[in-house]
Amino acid sequence: PPGRASLAIGPPPSRGPRAARLSRELGRVCEGCGRKCGLFLRRRGRDEGEPARAAAGSLNISFPATGCQKLIEVDDERKLRTFYEKRMATEVAADSLGEEWKGYVVRISGGNDKQGFPMKQGVLTHGRVRLLLSKGHSCYRPRRTGERKRKSVRGCIVDANLSVLNLVIVKKGEKDIPGLTDTTVPRRLGPKRASRIRKLFNLSKEDDVRQYVVRKPLNKEGKKSPRTKAPKIQRLVTPRVLQHKRRRIALKKQRTQKNKEEAAEYAKLLAKRMKEAKEKRQEQIAKRRRLSSLRASTSKSESSQK
Repeated sequence: PPGRASLAIGPPPSRGPRAARLSRELGRVCEGCGRKCGLFLRRRGRDEGEPARAAAGSLNISFPATGCQKLIEVDDERKLRTFYEKRMATEVAADSLGEEWKGYVVRISGGNDKQGFPMKQGVLTHGRVRLLLSKGHSCYRPRRTGERKRKSVRGCIVDANLSVLNLVIVKKGEKDIPGLTDTTVPRRLGPKRASRIRKLFNLSKEDDVRQYVVRKPLNKEGKKSPRTKAPKIQRLVTPRVLQHKRRRIALKKQRTQKNKEEAAEYAKLLAKRMKEAKEKRQEQIAKRRRLSSLRASTSKSESSQK
């Protein structure tokens, strides 16, 4: 009709290869429900006889005895099925990861899902929840004193939606894992507390702890003599510490004695004030009685005169 744009009738616009593949898969009939439900998008490749493949997951494995840590990429879902439906802090045999892991026992210490949200111990669910967290809770660091915040965390049960699973080796197996159990990473700093230094070097209370402190070397360019730096030992019992303790005890005794004396003096003053108030009250009562008796005698004399 006049006044309207003419509609050009021609061949349909060409689509890309991805759109064509999706339309072909959506057009197929599902074996489970008998309809075109598009389930093949999620089960792609299984009906053609290809092996089942899951999304690539990672295992972050640490060995506290050597201080090493290693990130392992796992492409086969069957290797990870041993950890499914397990909770955090559960010890699991790692034989399913491969022949070299025979005899190893690992503990599940945490993980992150595919969006990066961490697992939280005590949340008994597979999914994600929002919790009001404060100081002392895991998965949250307060920026201000007394601050609370609602954060998204994941449950403590392992399933296939994790991107990284953190494991700690509890028991070592027969073979060494390269980069994890065959090398040792020395600790950068030694213990700082006096009791831990004694425990490390098996010292008694009579030994001087200051001679066994692990010193940190300071290598500066142009300096021939190497310098070292020692940390301040915490909870170290010295004569000065004992003197401060004796002074605190003496000051506490002085405060206690002073409070007792002040309390006794106050009680004495209060008894004196109460006695004075009682005497004053008795004087007022006696004065009123004298006045009332005087008024009564005057009224009697006036009535007798009349």
